[in-house]
Amino acid sequence: MAATPWISLTTDYGLTDGFVGACHGVIARLAPAVRVIDVTHLVPPADVRRGAAVLAQTVPHLPVGVHVAVVDPGVGTARRGVALATPGGLLVGPDNGLLPDAAAALGGVTAAVQLTEPRWLADQVSSTFHGRDLFAPAAARLALGVPLAEAGPPVDPADLVRLPAPTLTVDDEGFTAEVSTVDHFGNVQLAAPARLLDPLPAALRVGPPGAEPTRPAVRGRTFADAPADGLVVYVDSADLVAVAVNGGRAVDLLRVAPGDVLRVSR
Repeated sequence: MAATPWISLTTDYGLTDGFVGACHGVIARLAPAVRVIDVTHLVPPADVRRGAAVLAQTVPHLPVGVHVAVVDPGVGTARRGVALATPGGLLVGPDNGLLPDAAAALGGVTAAVQLTEPRWLADQVSSTFHGRDLFAPAAARLALGVPLAEAGPPVDPADLVRLPAPTLTVDDEGFTAEVSTVDHFGNVQLAAPARLLDPLPAALRVGPPGAEPTRPAVRGRTFADAPADGLVVYVDSADLVAVAVNGGRAVDLLRVAPGDVLRVSR
């Protein structure tokens, strides 16, 4: 496996402690020439679904490299640490559903291993900080070109933990979809592909299924296609349906959170 000069980090570690710096330090000591991209360290704590969405929507735009993701409420338990090979790069992290969507975005898993080789680990592995003691050193070695097979025994890709499929139902009047994520601006991303907007008109209704009254919205391309403080339903940068407020926060207006469902209809 060829060396790669890039490692990316996606975690829920926050920015007020030394966790991120420790991971950078481990990588720098083992692979000083490798460059690190911090995708985000502000995934909501233990929110695996949000971390998986951020990772999957970001890795296609990063250099080919080793992508480390750590949102790991099961750290120290029997859950596995894994590394996955894909046509578009390598993924390293816990086997808790965090990695498969990103692997699919990079072309699918071609090989997988469990990270058990003692030489790849810190001398003492903390039961609560696998990002520093397991995933960062494994990523550094992979970035140096050490073969994936040396990291541990193979894992059947079909046995990787996957998150439950999000809710999505379609009918003649529109669709009902689970809220996938809410971004920094309060825009609400739905687990609905862009094509579901194709048969719908410019004037729409948005709200929880079965709730009345629903809110009027416009189908638009940009936020400014809605009047000030109005709802716009659009295709976001991940090619998914999203809902925004022109000059406001859709999450506050609609009072939803990831895991809730919204209906978009004529």
